[in-house]
Formats: sequence, structure tokens, C-alpha cells
Amino acid sequence: MNLILASQSSTRRAMLEAAGVTFDAMTPGVDEESAKASLRAQGLSARDLADALAELKALRLSQRIPGALVLGSDQTLALDDGTMLDKAADRATAAEQLGQLSGRTHSLYSAAVIAENGRAVWRHVDRARLTVRPLSDAFIDEYLDAEFASIAGSVGCYRVEGRGGQLFSRIEGSHFTILGLPLLPLLDYLRTRGLLTS
Repeated sequence: MNLILASQSSTRRAMLEAAGVTFDAMTPGVDEESAKASLRAQGLSARDLADALAELKALRLSQRIPGALVLGSDQTLALDDGTMLDKAADRATAAEQLGQLSGRTHSLYSAAVIAENGRAVWRHVDRARLTVRPLSDAFIDEYLDAEFASIAGSVGCYRVEGRGGQLFSRIEGSHFTILGLPLLPLLDYLRTRGLLTS
């Protein structure tokens, strides 16, 4: 039995590799933006949206590869009032989003779903809460000058493992969840399936 990561995310791949997990990575073939728009129209919360997108990716690939365990994952960000933020399309949007995050607490939901033979057999959604300190316009400009190229594809416009650490006054939750994968519960499940030694 083998594990397939339904993603080309370099961060998720690096987490699994560092944890000693053997896997292959494949693109799930999901139009993520279209799927997200459709699910949002159904009124899903940020937590349920992350879970549904992770499941969609896992199932899509699992149907094509019988016998494999296919791991789908997704991450969403919700402000304290429930407003969801997407990846910023450009620098101006990134600056606007950082302004929205400034002085507020938001939640990151990281979902993982494993599918086998076209059906979901395991799932976990974890939440981290991050409080952004009040940010000046000057700081946001300086931060984006230095970081925009590397955070353009990141929800919330930050990487906590980089200069993004300067944004926060408080972080509650797993570092792995913040990076986009509830790794510890996933490793537990892989042990129960014999892919890792218990």
C-alpha cells in the first residue's frame, strides 16, 4: 500500500519528507477556484470549506488509483467575524488583506482527508488562532517589499517561518497546522495502517 499526496505544495511535501513519510505527489486535477466558489455559495464555514476541498482532492485522485491511500489537504483563513480571505491576487490586495488582519485574531483551518478506493476513510481538521499586532502602513510596505515574491501564494500573505513572524503578537495552535497540514493526527493514522512503524 502506498501513500499519494494529492498536491504539489512544496511546504506539505517538505513536512512529510522531514517526518520520514514515504509518498508520491500528484496533482489531483481539481479546479480549486471553481470548487471553492461553488462550496462557498452553499454557505459553508471556513472549517467545513477546508474539509470539503481536502475531500474533493483526495476522492478525485483516489478514483483513478485503486488500492492507494490518497491524502487531500486544504487550508482556509477566517477573520474573527467569520469573513474568509483568499490568496491575494496582487500586491495591492496583499496590502489590503494585511490591513484587515492588523490588530485582529484570525483562525487558520487545516484539513486532511485520506481516501481509499474512491471513498473517504479518515479525516481531521485542526485550527490555529493567530493574533496580528497593529501594523503601520510603513511596516506593511516594507514587509511586502521584502516578502511579496515568496508569500504571493500564501493565504493571509505570510509565512510564519520567515519574516512573517514579525506580524504576530500571539499564536495558539500547532506549527504544522499553520503550515497547512494537521501532521501529528495524520502520522497517527498512518501508523494504524502500517505505513509507519508504531
